[in-house]
Amino acid sequence: MEGKITQARIEQLVEQFIEGSDLFLVEVNVSPAAVITVAIDSEQGVDIDRCVALSRHIEGNLNREEEDFELTVASAGLSEPLKVHRQYVKNVGRNVAIVLTNGEKYIGKLTEVTPESITIEYEETVKTEPKGKKKKVQTQKNLTFTSIKKASIEISVKSNK
Repeated sequence: MEGKITQARIEQLVEQFIEGSDLFLVEVNVSPAAVITVAIDSEQGVDIDRCVALSRHIEGNLNREEEDFELTVASAGLSEPLKVHRQYVKNVGRNVAIVLTNGEKYIGKLTEVTPESITIEYEETVKTEPKGKKKKVQTQKNLTFTSIKKASIEISVKSNK
């Protein structure tokens, strides 16, 4: 059925709209009840006007006569987990919270992103020899994308004290 709203169709419309711009697609969800949510992002962030323009583009290419739908277009939020490679690239230099598939957790500065992995820098407490005193050292760790279960931006609030 040609009029059926599918995730692939929505992704195609989004890609058509963002082609040649700094925008990139983060996520598309289409529920069985035709509730469509689209998350986009860019290196400079996304303002409401761009979300509205994309929403109009999608709506203009879907036929409400054939199928009723609900559409939400939004910028990927800071509180949302990182989902696509370009989000990692965009956030180099920021603090991230990482949970690995084996349950290990790290909080540190995202220092490098490659197609296969990320590198974070964090502070670790180690015992020194010979007396076993503890000292903090800066450590770097390379993590493959396949080992990451969840990654999110660590939002820090600076006090004016």
